[in-house]
Amino acid sequence: MAELKIDEHKIHIHYDENLKYDHSYDSIISKAVIGALVSEAVDKVCIVNVLVTDDEGIREYNREYRSIDKATDVLSFPMQTFLNAGWKGIGEPEFDEDTGDLLLGDIVISLESVERQAAEYGNTNEYEIAYLIIHSSLHLIGYEHDDDKNEKAMHGKSEQIIQEII
Repeated sequence: MAELKIDEHKIHIHYDENLKYDHSYDSIISKAVIGALVSEAVDKVCIVNVLVTDDEGIREYNREYRSIDKATDVLSFPMQTFLNAGWKGIGEPEFDEDTGDLLLGDIVISLESVERQAAEYGNTNEYEIAYLIIHSSLHLIGYEHDDDKNEKAMHGKSEQIIQEII
């Protein structure tokens, strides 16, 4: 198989229709998703959908899909099964019947939370959105932070990727 070019991944970014945001974050969102995929040496063309919303929008997703009635910063909805963390841990992948691309999953992110957390942590909005998108992308490829060891590993990997893209 020919080597995959990173620009072959399909990152679809959508903005909640009620938001007045421009598309100034599109580039950093795409770089963050692709950075996570490259870090894992993903060798299949992947499709990732990203919805940019506000706190109320993400609260609705959190309530509907996780039964948690509060806003959060980012949500991940993996569409593949991983037997363990990382690209090599993928089970039996499911591909789009029309394109043959791998449907990796969906990300929902709240720009209100991004802006609030960036101010709180002394980061730029770009850094904060990149970090959260990387974090969420790692969830799409099987990473979890269900214990201290996994949380530390996931944080370290996120920090490594963000230094490479920003």
